[in-house]
Amino acid sequence: MAVLTLGELAVRFGLTLRGDPERAVETVGTLEAASPRAIAFLANPRLAAALHGTRAAAVILREESLAACPVDALIAANPHATFARIAAMLHPVPTAPAGVHASAVVDPTAVIDPSAHVGPQTVIGARARIGARCVVGAGSIVGAETTIGDDTRLVARVTILERVVIGARVLVHPGAVLGAEGFGFARDGEAWLHVPQIGGLRIGDDVEIGANTTIDRGALDDTVIGAGVKIDNLVQIGHNCTIGPHTAIAGCVGIAGSSHIGARCQLGGGVGIAGHLKICDDVALTGFALVVSDIDASGVYSSGIPVEKAADWRKVVGRLKRIDSLSRRVAKLDRQSNDGEQAE
Repeated sequence: MAVLTLGELAVRFGLTLRGDPERAVETVGTLEAASPRAIAFLANPRLAAALHGTRAAAVILREESLAACPVDALIAANPHATFARIAAMLHPVPTAPAGVHASAVVDPTAVIDPSAHVGPQTVIGARARIGARCVVGAGSIVGAETTIGDDTRLVARVTILERVVIGARVLVHPGAVLGAEGFGFARDGEAWLHVPQIGGLRIGDDVEIGANTTIDRGALDDTVIGAGVKIDNLVQIGHNCTIGPHTAIAGCVGIAGSSHIGARCQLGGGVGIAGHLKICDDVALTGFALVVSDIDASGVYSSGIPVEKAADWRKVVGRLKRIDSLSRRVAKLDRQSNDGEQAE
């Protein structure tokens, strides 16, 4: 655990400090629970009430919130992003020792940088390449002809199939499966014929992939995940999809094959996207939205119905069921009205 002074943080991140530059912080916390040795942040004005009683050593906030802050403060244009950078300094990821564990199974044709860490019970396939300072965590599998860029970390029990290309500084959490065959079948009468998935998977720099997420290899062309993409746990991305740079995908999202998501999009939890669709840049989909056609204009889109009390929900369903009969009655009345006008 690192210990830093507020003065050091202000200089390092170009912040304005109100308070004691020698005050030390060693951890991070929430406004409500932070200790006198912790630093907190305020980014959402709706949470400003928690600022008054904070016991934190200092709070990262915008200038307009400064007057209400009872403790030392660091003024930032983007408090949340600044907090993230400071948290990474105070709680750095432990450095894994360089070298290959004695229990690892490494094909003799694989190339592993001397500075990389290959943990226990790992398997490295033929002609795989592991870059500088990489971490291949315990129980992970790296398939044949896969390339992993510098400073990438497979936390543990990550499975990467053959011919996957992963960029630099990628973080992959436990249980993720990258480059498995997609759901590709051709109908033949009553039977389904398996279609070999011969494409690859390419993952850009600075991507994060959550636990138990699966990203399929392409059927013919590659599946492509752009630089800076952030993917939560339990996400399924089908074969031949492309995800644009800096898109964020929350948990339990399902993206069917050959869909193309633009840059800087935000997909809320439980979103479903049908196959062979195109979603343009800067689209936000709220939780449980179902996309069944292309989206060609940026903005916020929703289709999930918010939760209601059970009694209210039953009334809504009852009304929905009556829409068809009401529509027929309105159409009948419209025809009668038109017939009456013509008779006149």
